[in-house]
Amino acid sequence: MEKMVDLFKRLNAGRPPSPTEKKIEQPHNDLEPAQKLLDWLQRWTKDTVCVREIHIYGPYATRDRKSAIAATRILVKNGWLTPIKMRRYDANKWQIARRLIVQPNVAQT
Repeated sequence: MEKMVDLFKRLNAGRPPSPTEKKIEQPHNDLEPAQKLLDWLQRWTKDTVCVREIHIYGPYATRDRKSAIAATRILVKNGWLTPIKMRRYDANKWQIARRLIVQPNVAQT
C-alpha cells in the first residue's frame, strides 16, 4: 500500500498546479486606464477633449467621471494633456499634446 502512495506522490510532483490551487491575481496598475486613454487620444481627431467626450466615446476603463479625471490627471502630470481654463468651476477640458511617437507610453516625456 505504501508503494502506491509513493507512486501517486511522484506522479503528482511533475504536474502543474490545478486552477483551483493557484491564485490568479493580477496587480491593479494605476497607469492602465491612463495608458488606455492615451492610446484612445492618439486616434481622437479633435485637438481638445473634455470629460463628457471621454465619458461617451472614450475607452471603457474611463467611462465614469471619477476614473476619467484620475486618468487625465496622470496624463497632465506626464505632459500629454494641458488643462484649459473654463468658465465653470466644474467643467474640465484639456489640450492634447501630439507627439510623433509610434507607441506612446504614459511615462514617456
